[in-house]
Amino acid sequence: MGKFIYEDSIKVDFEDRTLAHLQQVIGNKLRRGESFHFTWRDDKSIGEGRTSVWLHPHASLVFKYYGSRQSRINRAWSEALMYAANSPAGLHLVPEPADAGDGEASV
Repeated sequence: MGKFIYEDSIKVDFEDRTLAHLQQVIGNKLRRGESFHFTWRDDKSIGEGRTSVWLHPHASLVFKYYGSRQSRINRAWSEALMYAANSPAGLHLVPEPADAGDGEASV
């Protein structure tokens, strides 16, 4: 289980594998100077709502991993997440599709 921290005030847990994919997509968008919304469903413990943040190149972001192993990246999932990030609704988690095979890489 990893943690995404936004502006030192919003902290949310994601599985390390999910967090690695989010880091890749968010990093790619911000590297290009693109701002966008990132929305996720909140845990039942805080009310089962949803949270949305505006990500921009000057935002303070931390991706904290609790596992010591680097996750394998599923190219198909990264592409699906990037497609969502480029949409008017912004980045949100989509189910992980099957990977075509050779497209995996470590992050």
